[in-house]
Amino acid sequence: MEGQKSRSFGRWYILGLICLMYLITYLDRVNISTAAPVISKEFGFDKITMGVIFSAFVWAYALFQVPGGWLNDRFGARPVLGAIVAYWSVMTAATAAATGAISFVVLRFLFGIGEAGAFPGATRSMQLWYPREERGLVQGLTHSASRLGAAIAPPLVVFIMTNWGWRSAFYICGAIGFVWSIWWFLSYRNLPEEHPLVNREELKHIRGVDSTGAIKQAVIERKAASVPWSTLLRSPNMWAIMCAYFTYVYCLWIFLSWLPSYLVEFRHFTLLKVGLFASMPLFAGVLGDTAGGLATDWLLKLTGNTKLARRSVAIVGLLGCCAFIVPAALTSNAYTAVYCLTASMFFLECTIGPSWAVPMDIGGKYSGTVSGMMNMAGNFGGALSPLVFGFLVQYGDWQAPFIVAAVLLVIGAAVWALWLDPDRSVLDAPDASPATPQHGQVAAE
Repeated sequence: MEGQKSRSFGRWYILGLICLMYLITYLDRVNISTAAPVISKEFGFDKITMGVIFSAFVWAYALFQVPGGWLNDRFGARPVLGAIVAYWSVMTAATAAATGAISFVVLRFLFGIGEAGAFPGATRSMQLWYPREERGLVQGLTHSASRLGAAIAPPLVVFIMTNWGWRSAFYICGAIGFVWSIWWFLSYRNLPEEHPLVNREELKHIRGVDSTGAIKQAVIERKAASVPWSTLLRSPNMWAIMCAYFTYVYCLWIFLSWLPSYLVEFRHFTLLKVGLFASMPLFAGVLGDTAGGLATDWLLKLTGNTKLARRSVAIVGLLGCCAFIVPAALTSNAYTAVYCLTASMFFLECTIGPSWAVPMDIGGKYSGTVSGMMNMAGNFGGALSPLVFGFLVQYGDWQAPFIVAAVLLVIGAAVWALWLDPDRSVLDAPDASPATPQHGQVAAE
């Protein structure tokens, strides 16, 4: 009986597993950008060809977001995430066998199909496992882990390449993901009610209602598989979420794809220095993700105003990124450029907590699908970003892509300020009045 009186911490163990998966996703998708200078030299790829290779992953990632979210809503994150992580780990390792531009494009596309279901599935999982007031924090922490994966990729890949060649980096990254998929399937349960590490007190905290009632509500929720597509597609708020995230991901992929090449070819750093300086903005992103998640949850608890809590953090993040990315592009000092890019990445990542909390706030039991639609739209921007960057550099200069990104950041801030409503459910009719789900409303969610 005494054990039932104290709260367990099973949800934080699950959060640790999810954070590790997020780290692996970015380790696997960024490793090729660090290896890009070596790969392009070995195969004779020009800037546009490398842009196509970078974007092949992102097109697949964008196109399969919604199917990935639906699969997780329908079957639960335990089997779906376990299977897709194992699949994309095989594709990661297979990248080492590429023999030319076409095989690189095909393998990166197949890899993107696998990663597409990861974040929507994790969002659905977090919507079931965490109360409303913890959602900004858990989204911030998980995305911090993803940026940590991106940050450790340059020094790790450089170390592996200098000792065993670039192909070994893909073999090692693939093996890490495969081990995680087994661990996840053995350790995770689709509902906290089913997990042995979650006791009655923790379950009450998660659900905010009597544990018996919560179990019944959650089972009903899990069985609901008919997604109201017409309602979602007619929701202005759904389109606002998608447009705002488009501007964020477009800018993010500048850091994830071209940054090492930019530092080598335009700023004239050596490959060893790139291992350090390409990581600095991404480490700043780790801090930004956590800071944004903490800030949006703190404001929500302080004011009870979801609009203020979500909008203000996102707008400050986007405009802060814009304020630093322009001088990064225009300065003649290479080190100043790195420092400005580091600051811009910090502010850009502050938007993650509110961006991914919103689908859980207003998507309810379809939060996996809603977050998938958001991430799909965002990654259409991510797919265009490497192509536009490569084209502008090939036929213009290295500064133009950053100015384009700055314009999009201002547009994204305007969408948050004037269009996106964190209080309005995407399941409401366009003319319905906003209705914010209350803490513990599992059925409505």
